[in-house]
Amino acid sequence: MNALAARRRHPAAIAILIILGLFLTGAVYAALAPKPADATTRALPAQSVEEGKALFRANCSTCHGLNAEGRATGTGDQIAGPPLAGVGAAAVDFQVGTGRMPLPRPDVQAPANNEIKFTQDEIDSMGAYIASLAPGPGVPSEEAVDPTKGDAARGGELYRVNCAMCHNFAGAGGALTRGKYAPPIEGVSGRHIYEAMVTGPQSMPVFNDANLTPESKRDIIAFLYTIDEAESPGGMPLGSLGPVSEGLFAWVFGLGLLVASAVWIGAKSA
Repeated sequence: MNALAARRRHPAAIAILIILGLFLTGAVYAALAPKPADATTRALPAQSVEEGKALFRANCSTCHGLNAEGRATGTGDQIAGPPLAGVGAAAVDFQVGTGRMPLPRPDVQAPANNEIKFTQDEIDSMGAYIASLAPGPGVPSEEAVDPTKGDAARGGELYRVNCAMCHNFAGAGGALTRGKYAPPIEGVSGRHIYEAMVTGPQSMPVFNDANLTPESKRDIIAFLYTIDEAESPGGMPLGSLGPVSEGLFAWVFGLGLLVASAVWIGAKSA
């Protein structure tokens, strides 16, 4: 008994207990931590990593660094291209697949571009390379973005709570501060909408699975597809920009018509 008490008072006993506690905590967390669902992520071939690395170094390393570590401009601490470890294949597929990257020139925001420089296989290869650097969001599977499997009515509620304040009630986009803007999301593919939610490009916040479940993201995609397909019940939508464009139309054309009528009546009575 005295020998056991002596071991408890040994200087190394506290360190050993702390190490054992950390080990057990890590083991329990690893066993109980939620795993990403296979149904929501599209697998990328492992052999494409080297191809993606070559493409990245030839087209992206000027701004993002030779090993995606990021690169400063040389003026203070300003970053020309942020580090990419941890952004995941989803960020690559969104940024490159929408033509935002490679960025043609420095600007406050990277605009979408219909002229995509790379094929989908090349984009997948670069995504596989970036994903190999550190864990990050993966490219969603077709099932995860299938609007026919989503609830558009529930998606509309989620959209109005989480997205409409920036992207407009009809997805027409809107202005932000310092020259930035929330882009229109009319006609955007479900895959890119999902990727934007999980990666948070530009000024957009990240909506991970704790904020919006994969099912909720699919519901939002289903809602946005119904907007794309629906006809305007009130006639000309005027860009779906709400009372600003409608008020401008009333002032310009309504007052213009009144002024023209007054001039016409005055000319007739003269």
